[in-house]
Amino acid sequence: MRPWWVEPGHPLPKSPRQKWIETKESWERSRQLTLPAPVPAAPPAPGGLRVAYLTYRGNPRCGGQGVYSRHLTRELVALGHSVEVFSGAPWPELDPGVGFTPVPGLDLYREPDPFRIPHPSEFRSREDWLEFGVMCTAGFGEPLAYSLRVRQMLAARRDEFDVVHDNQCLGNGMLGMVEDGWPLLTTLHHPITVDRDLALAHATNLWQRFTTRRWFGFLGMQVRVARALPAVVTVSQNSRQDIVAQMGVAPERMTVVPVGVDHTVFRPFEDVNPVPGRIMVTSSSDVPMKGLVPLLEAVAKLRTEREVALTVIGRPAEGGRVDRAIARLGLADVVQCVSGISDDALARLYGEAQVAVVPSLYEGFSLPAIEAMSCGVPVVATTGGALPEVVGTDGETGLLVPPDDPGALAGAIGRLLDDADLRSRLGAAGRERVVSRFTWQVTAAGTAECYRAVLGGEALPGAPTGASSGGDVVAGEPAGGPRC
Repeated sequence: MRPWWVEPGHPLPKSPRQKWIETKESWERSRQLTLPAPVPAAPPAPGGLRVAYLTYRGNPRCGGQGVYSRHLTRELVALGHSVEVFSGAPWPELDPGVGFTPVPGLDLYREPDPFRIPHPSEFRSREDWLEFGVMCTAGFGEPLAYSLRVRQMLAARRDEFDVVHDNQCLGNGMLGMVEDGWPLLTTLHHPITVDRDLALAHATNLWQRFTTRRWFGFLGMQVRVARALPAVVTVSQNSRQDIVAQMGVAPERMTVVPVGVDHTVFRPFEDVNPVPGRIMVTSSSDVPMKGLVPLLEAVAKLRTEREVALTVIGRPAEGGRVDRAIARLGLADVVQCVSGISDDALARLYGEAQVAVVPSLYEGFSLPAIEAMSCGVPVVATTGGALPEVVGTDGETGLLVPPDDPGALAGAIGRLLDDADLRSRLGAAGRERVVSRFTWQVTAAGTAECYRAVLGGEALPGAPTGASSGGDVVAGEPAGGPRC
């Protein structure tokens, strides 16, 4: 019998015997895991800074924050700074010269056994019990536990770093680091309040609403910490405005440093040709905010008119919203999901697409948008969040449609599929836009300016003065420089 809180199409709850078998298998996998070895950071060049870079989960396959961490740290090292990444699992992918120190945790959400029960021998500290206890109440305790662990690790290395850079952990331990005397800069990509509100809006019953609110319980901590931090950098003007409005962060303590793309990797390839009807979307998570279901509905509509195929970069959860939508719409034969590939392979897949789509209901920036544009692929994006700021003018550097509108998505995609000249013009203009303003070198230079300001006790470059939230100055750009 199906419990009342389980929707049709969702897997039934597991039996106690099945749970016990999976727990024993998880314990066996835990015995086989080893902690990665630390990697020393290259020393700074004369005048360079020593940076402790904090990210509670650093793997690029987990989403944009892992991509941001890899490329920003590489370019900071290229500028002559010494960078050591302190990361929890899943572990980051880093370039030569970037240091690495693992921050051991319980990795409760790892595949193939998310929400696992750790073996008793895995509990080594108060933070471990705290992280597990929060998970047992349907919450997400990873940011809090990580922040407390890394504060202890840095306390013993006070003379080894000049500045600490937190990549959106916003745990209570960050306030402790400020109390410990660390100069601290935090990157806040966008307010997670948006993720919570969109997830609640798509909940279909009271149980889902309850568990969604409980999962996002860490937001209260993040809002409180963000309001108290001395210096916050975000990635777009739209994100800055939303962080001020939804999280109450003082605008004079914030500035904007846009995210970049490696335009030498994400580029047009002479030996790669677009496949007729091929559409591509990149999404690392199966959540309503990414807009994959409206895109699938658009593809289903397009399929009645022409031959199309959709490549999804990501792995939708088995039995999840996207998986069920593919089955409901009968798209299994035209949707290909790809994950775990290199940047070079990803760039080549972009080259095989006639159209790239960013269907998100909201984005604080959008790495997939600038990756596709850098490859010279014409982009259809929604107007959700910062996407117009990133993609540019509708009809000149991309096509923009309202969010959560399958009909508008289908119309814009079909328009591009039917017009080779428009595809060529938008692809070339998009590539030019990205190369001129959205590179990791620009991101690193702007971030380093913020480090200098924090160390000097000065206002962040480009931060508005007083209590005004206006202005559109971007760190790393001259006052008359390009605007998004």
